[in-house]
Parts: sequence; structure tokens; C-alpha cells
Amino acid sequence: MDQTVKFTPLDMQTWPRGQMFYYFSKMAPTGYSLTVDLDVTAMRTALKHAGIKFFPAYLWLVTRTLQMQKEFKIAELDGQVGCFDTLTPLYAAFHDDDKTFSFMWTEYADDFMAFYQAYLDNQKRYGGSHGVLAQAGQTPPANAYTISCVPWVSFKHFSVHSYENKPYYLPSVEAGRFYEKDGRIMMPLSITCHHAATDGYHINRFLETLQSEAEAFAEDVPHFRLL
Repeated sequence: MDQTVKFTPLDMQTWPRGQMFYYFSKMAPTGYSLTVDLDVTAMRTALKHAGIKFFPAYLWLVTRTLQMQKEFKIAELDGQVGCFDTLTPLYAAFHDDDKTFSFMWTEYADDFMAFYQAYLDNQKRYGGSHGVLAQAGQTPPANAYTISCVPWVSFKHFSVHSYENKPYYLPSVEAGRFYEKDGRIMMPLSITCHHAATDGYHINRFLETLQSEAEAFAEDVPHFRLL
């Protein structure tokens, strides 16, 4: 594991969610997906005026919001269940030439413009690389979670499940094509979770916080300075 990634083991006997985690991971393994519409009117408008790309802003904002709850950072490493201190967005980079995509990742930074510049640097350096991993010769960090976008489709439901036989408790997030409703710009947003790590309470808290964070972010955008 990357030594810069902090992973704190959890005591299943004292962790309030310990019994529920055992039930939904060992006795009745369960995952679920939920799709909602996020109002991105203010955020999209502010970013367009500032000349800042929407997709990396979406990556940063979702990652920032997920990290506010421990339950979205649960993982199992070497048989030990624990919690990461941060998450790294692992996203798809589409190739126009052959209509395939490659996975890329950009390390999260609290400062949005630092993250944004790192994203742009990654695109410049690896954007033309084909294959499963654009950053060839590198391995995604252990705290990488899947987040992407289907910009061609405005969906009402989306779910993604891994069929690989290994423990995976981090969330997966997918956005869809913008559409207009009552004069507002809406973005479909789907989140898929393992029930061992999260419940409806955590999803609701995430979605409510994400909406408020998007509004606050839009107010901050005019103060950003491109490097």
C-alpha cells in the first residue's frame, strides 16, 4: 500500500456498526444503488464563466463530500477491516479515436485549484494512453474509488456491481447527461454502495451535503485563479 495513504484498522467489537457489517458482509452480502437528480445550475454557470472544466470539479466535490463520513471510506486490507483517511477518485478517460476508455486517477487535495492543476497535468501526460490503465506502470492507490460519467445519457437509474470475488466496500458514483427542468440544470447522479458499510441514513446525508457543497462551491468559483 502507498505509504502516504493512512489506513486505520477498526475494532469490530467496539465499532457501533460491527455487527451490521458482519451480517451484510458474511451472512447476507448486499449492495444497493440509488439515483437522484442534483441541481448543478449555479455550479455549472459559475464554472463556465470562469473557464474551468466541470468534470474535475465534479470529481473533487464528490470526493470531498464522501470523505466527510467514515462509512464511505471503509475497506479491507490483508484481512483487516479499517478506514482510509482520504479517498482518491479513479475515473474513466474517453478516447475519441477508437471510442474506448482508460482508467485514470488524481490524488485528492483539499485545495481545489491544486487538484484541478494535477488533473490537467494527468490529462496532458496520460490522456492519449490506451489500455485499461492510462498511467501505465503504476497501480491505483488502495484508497481509489470508482467515479465516472455517462455524458451521452440522461438516466433515471444506474447501477454498477463488481462480480470479482473479493471484499470491496468503497462506493461507486456515476453522473449522467445534464437536462433542464423548470429552468434549472439537473444532473442525474447514481451511487452504488455495499450495505455492510452504509445505510440509507449515510446516503441521505451524503446527498444533502453534496447539494449544499455544490452551492457553496459555486460561490467560491469567482475567487479561483487558474495557474
